[in-house]
Amino acid sequence: MMNKEEKARKIIRFGVIGCGLMGKEFASAAARWCHLTDVDFEPRITAVCDANPTATKWFIQAISSVEHVYSDYKELLANPNVDAIYCAVPHNLHAQLYTDIIHAGKHLLGEKPFGIDAEANTAILKAMAMHPEIIVRCSSEFPFYPGAFQIGEWVRQGRFGRIIEVEAGFWHSSDLDPSKPINWKRRIATNGEYGCMGDLGMHVLHLPLRFGWKPRSVRSLLSKVVENRPDDNGGSVPCETWDNAILACEVKTDDQAFPMMLSMKRIAPGHANTWFIRISGTAFSAEFSTKNPKQVVSLPYTPGSAQSWHVTDASYRSAYNTITGGIFEFGFSDSILQMWAAFCDELSNGVKMQQTLHCATPEETAYSHKLFTAALQSDKTGQTVYLNWGE
Repeated sequence: MMNKEEKARKIIRFGVIGCGLMGKEFASAAARWCHLTDVDFEPRITAVCDANPTATKWFIQAISSVEHVYSDYKELLANPNVDAIYCAVPHNLHAQLYTDIIHAGKHLLGEKPFGIDAEANTAILKAMAMHPEIIVRCSSEFPFYPGAFQIGEWVRQGRFGRIIEVEAGFWHSSDLDPSKPINWKRRIATNGEYGCMGDLGMHVLHLPLRFGWKPRSVRSLLSKVVENRPDDNGGSVPCETWDNAILACEVKTDDQAFPMMLSMKRIAPGHANTWFIRISGTAFSAEFSTKNPKQVVSLPYTPGSAQSWHVTDASYRSAYNTITGGIFEFGFSDSILQMWAAFCDELSNGVKMQQTLHCATPEETAYSHKLFTAALQSDKTGQTVYLNWGE
């Protein structure tokens, strides 16, 4: 028998396609839903699918709500008792699976980059245009960290004055070991030519794009640090995709222009999934990094005053209220829970979401594809490439 709280909540029945690491992270977030307070919606994983049968075993054992297990995703999409899909598959499968999910009438939260290239991304957006009733969003957790959330509020409040420069990045160090076997992210056929940009770049661009800072030009520096890796047969094979990318961009808004440096690194010694953003302005500067997840650094300034950085512990505060007190630490699993709450909130309440921070949009993924395509062109020509946003 359902209790009163459960009756009051809208249950959203989810299917998971791709039962690897991120599929399990979503399932874990759903299992922690009691951590949230004052929400009127709840995800329930009722179906899972993976072409590898062993990948679904964990879900069967750990998630009691799972009723259906598939090896063919089209069978899952035919299940009328599934409302929405979380899809985490290699980039070369995005266009086919995402468009099939949308045409099947299921809401979708998909992994970046929303297509292996710009053509695939366009196909996904065309499917969306045919089904405007379907909510489609891209997974990106960084803005839900308390420090990033705070910086977002400062930008919306216009605290920074004239922007001097911006730097944002995602540095990931797990590939530093050259003995790590090659995987699908190292192959153009499965990851795409973008390399680390497609794999990491939406996380870096999420906040700048949300602030309206679309690059007008880009000069890229792309590098392959480890050029060969072991394969499954005891040999060594070439790594085809970029390890690291540094994009020097210029942003022009209605009233100002400033440089913006974006960096995506699969090989960054000493870092393990470090997200960061730094904004320097004439009236206010601030930075936040997941390297120090409790700290937000800021520098308010008035002409003639001292230029002093302030280091403040960020309270445990994000988009949705939780049972956790403000004195405690916020982590990656918390950011996923907050992101999923935003997606479920939008599914349940539409434009009347309980708060205004929504997940990354497909339109924002299209902006990222335009930038990454220009970055590839810049690398090939050694020139700065200018982007026309049609505005």
